Amino acid sequence: MAAAHSEEAPDGPADLVLLGTAATMDTARPDASAVAVRGTRIVAVGGPAEAARWTGPGTRTVHLGDRCLLPGFVEAHGHAIAEARLFGTDLVDIRPMTVPTADEVVAVIRKTVTARGTDGAAFIGWDPLGHGADLPEPTRAWLDAMAPDTPLVILTQAVHLAFFNSAAADRAGLGRGTPDPPGARFGRHADGTPDGTAHGGAAIRLLFAGREDPREQFTAAALREMARFSQVGVTTASEMACMPEWRRALLDMAQAGLPQRVRLRLYSPSETTPTRGRRPGEGTDLTREIGVKVWVDGSPFVGSIAASFPYLDTPLTRRLGFGTRPRGTANYSWDALAEIVEAYVPLGWQVACHAHGDLAIDMVLDAYESVLSRYPRRDHRLRLEHAGAMRNDQFARAAALGVTASIFIDHVYYWGDVLTDDLFGPTYGSRWAAARSAVDAGMRISLHNDPPATPEDPLHNITVATTRRSRTGRLLAPEECLTVDQALRAQTIDAAYQLFCDDITGSLTPGKYADLVVLSADPRRVAPERIEDIDVLATFLAGRQVFGETLV
Repeated sequence: MAAAHSEEAPDGPADLVLLGTAATMDTARPDASAVAVRGTRIVAVGGPAEAARWTGPGTRTVHLGDRCLLPGFVEAHGHAIAEARLFGTDLVDIRPMTVPTADEVVAVIRKTVTARGTDGAAFIGWDPLGHGADLPEPTRAWLDAMAPDTPLVILTQAVHLAFFNSAAADRAGLGRGTPDPPGARFGRHADGTPDGTAHGGAAIRLLFAGREDPREQFTAAALREMARFSQVGVTTASEMACMPEWRRALLDMAQAGLPQRVRLRLYSPSETTPTRGRRPGEGTDLTREIGVKVWVDGSPFVGSIAASFPYLDTPLTRRLGFGTRPRGTANYSWDALAEIVEAYVPLGWQVACHAHGDLAIDMVLDAYESVLSRYPRRDHRLRLEHAGAMRNDQFARAAALGVTASIFIDHVYYWGDVLTDDLFGPTYGSRWAAARSAVDAGMRISLHNDPPATPEDPLHNITVATTRRSRTGRLLAPEECLTVDQALRAQTIDAAYQLFCDDITGSLTPGKYADLVVLSADPRRVAPERIEDIDVLATFLAGRQVFGETLV
């Protein structure tokens, strides 16, 4: 058995000792029966001897019994602040998980438009795949009929496409002469006027320009979102599209000592060249800016991934206008992508490239290999995001380059049937989000929910990754199932590695912050399909309990 871990010279007894089953995610000692915390840090991990050594008159001792202690979960690819604005401001949630049917969606839109009046209304979660065939076609004419005089904007479930009416176009100043932003575009009529569709984040953001919240409202929404994350055991999360105005507010929040419940790692949308004077690493252990995000292609659900294979010819793809030809169009040319990557990587920025289609993934790996050949970095941790249609040879190539991947495993659960039967067929659809192939190739991966695309729920992710069951119970590509240990690593230490914070969190290791989650059962000791039913009983950030009833 590996030796127990403990700091050499304690300055006094621990504040808290937890006794019972602990899954540490530390390969030097995977299991422990005692974890001691003093102040913000873990000071010892071991067994009864360590517990006795660190227990004093003021130490609070908790006997876990059947409960299990783990490091706090890590959401390596999320949009925590975008979701905070969704649930904390005027953006209305119409995702299929919230509003199940097409008729209900239309009713919510009508009711909200009437209630909001001249302020206009915006929605997120339009999903023909999830809401069903009765969902209307959101043409500009239909949107204008729904809201003739007030702005109306509807974002799709995947948030890669938005629909807007004439009043919204007028408010945003969009017209024939409006240029397409880099990496995004507006759909247009033959004469060049916008047709009411915005493709890609940069175009969608223009629809909301000048509508930021006051600082106090922003802070309150962000803190509420962190509270939601802590309820599911998340102690570290990323914001993968941190707007400039959010960045300063979030860094100031951490400096001000507000009761923040989640560590944040910030990624800004990439520009052609980095903003002068900015360097990676600004911030504190609580909130730090580390990278940039590039959307190399789009979403399989809106027909915008760069893939070598065709969509199926099905009633759904015909209705959505996807066609059956391979969708080989990326948001950037290879030269344009390489220019961005080579502007950031030599300066120490981590680059995270959204890429679902295999052609987009090839482009990213080519750009990464090119920049690393001329600007070698021993520990770059360059990222691939989602990697839905990634091939085995691409996983092997990425592993050889030291590239990591964040896998959107919830696609298997919510849209696995649609991917297989309606969009791509079993060869590509059932194997979507091939996490086991990534791990077998030697990659360190994370699992993510990409909130607000799907609800934040690490334990549900682990069930999906280890069973690959869709919402209907269908088994999809069982050879791609992770083991429970692999899935736990992908939600803890390997996800922390991806965010460059595995030195301070992600495992129960002396010296790291006491970012902890207490579960009602050990996920390694229950059937994989039951892991999602385990309760999060308590969450700690830096030794402070931020969720749950007081442990006894």
